[in-house]
Amino acid sequence: MAFKNRTAQEYLIFHSDRGVQYCAQNFRDTLNDLCPTICQSMSRKGNCWDNACAESFFGTLKRELETLDGRYSAREVRQSVFFFIEAYYNRERSHSTIDYRAPDNFILSVETKMAA
Repeated sequence: MAFKNRTAQEYLIFHSDRGVQYCAQNFRDTLNDLCPTICQSMSRKGNCWDNACAESFFGTLKRELETLDGRYSAREVRQSVFFFIEAYYNRERSHSTIDYRAPDNFILSVETKMAA
């Protein structure tokens, strides 16, 4: 979905854990086909600090999204996760690593600077 909604930039980093789906050659080939300059980032086995960005995101998701408590249907969880990421996390929630701005606002400011 990220590739459909945004233009892949040079030096794109794809962060993930070492899940079998991310290690599979088919997935890696697909990433390369979509963006030949992509750099895949995976943590070492059992070391969450190697991929702090992804770990931080999932920690935030679990802490801030109430529908993950096991009382909601899979459909409700999918819908709330989508809304959390697309409408709140990327557009409104401030992030300390990017000067307390939302990612979409940060990307716009970077693109504006690059175009100037």
